Amino acid sequence: MTSLSLEQKKPMTLPPVPLWRQWLRNVLGHHSLTIGAFLLLAIVFLAIFAPFLMGHDPYAQDVSQRMIPPVWHDKGSWEHILGTDKLGRDYLSRLVYGTRISLVIGLAAALISGFIGTTLGVLAGYFGGKTDTVISYIITTRLSMPVILVALAMASLVGGSLQVVILLLGFLLWDRFAVVARATTQQIREAEFIASAKTLGASTSYILLREVLPNILSPLIVVVTLEMAHAILLEATLSFLGLGVQPPLPSWGLMVAEGKAFMFFQPWVIAIPGIALMVLVLAINLVGDGLRDMNAPGDRS
Repeated sequence: MTSLSLEQKKPMTLPPVPLWRQWLRNVLGHHSLTIGAFLLLAIVFLAIFAPFLMGHDPYAQDVSQRMIPPVWHDKGSWEHILGTDKLGRDYLSRLVYGTRISLVIGLAAALISGFIGTTLGVLAGYFGGKTDTVISYIITTRLSMPVILVALAMASLVGGSLQVVILLLGFLLWDRFAVVARATTQQIREAEFIASAKTLGASTSYILLREVLPNILSPLIVVVTLEMAHAILLEATLSFLGLGVQPPLPSWGLMVAEGKAFMFFQPWVIAIPGIALMVLVLAINLVGDGLRDMNAPGDRS
């Protein structure tokens, strides 16, 4: 009787919660991250499966069908839900295919700039001294140059294209990566696990790649989202000015530029790609804000 009562009084131990479930619970607990991730996944889905979802070729021209308004207008047609442009090309198809251009440029530019800035920042933060002085001077020099003016000047000299825009933005947007990587590396370079690795005779490259870099990835991932959105906006600006992606590629900035002659009579030709650009940048920024809050719980508002 006594042994039974003792067994009944033993506390029940719950099984440990899997890491993926904890991560999912944290993600769903951040409303901005959930909304941003949902929007971004939907946009990526449209970009990947555009050939299967769109019933019109985004490059096919039909002048007899030019400037058809969207379906909610009186003269609209369900055959062209968002209407057509000045060359008779289906606006919805060009909008969805333009998602590919924006995502490729944003991601590629963020990866290139992230590699450059993270490398410089880690080297400056870990070695310090003259290395830090030289790299800090390079960062300050880059910060003193306005990105859009430099991009306009270089694009006008080299010529606009998809590859040129990616390289230009990749080589111009690395400063934030460098600043964040330098600051976080300085915080952990005297940590115990770094000292233990040195004591065990680990090489400098091993310490930087296997000890330092994994511990500074969290803030750098947030920077990736910010710079990706920044690159998408800059690409749209360059394309609008005729120095970015060239026709007939369906860039959203180029769609706005092509429709500016009709903005007072058919404002939807500018409003539709402008809203699409706003939604994409908003989704990326919401994801970045959510990741920042997850990595710094004390800073949540």
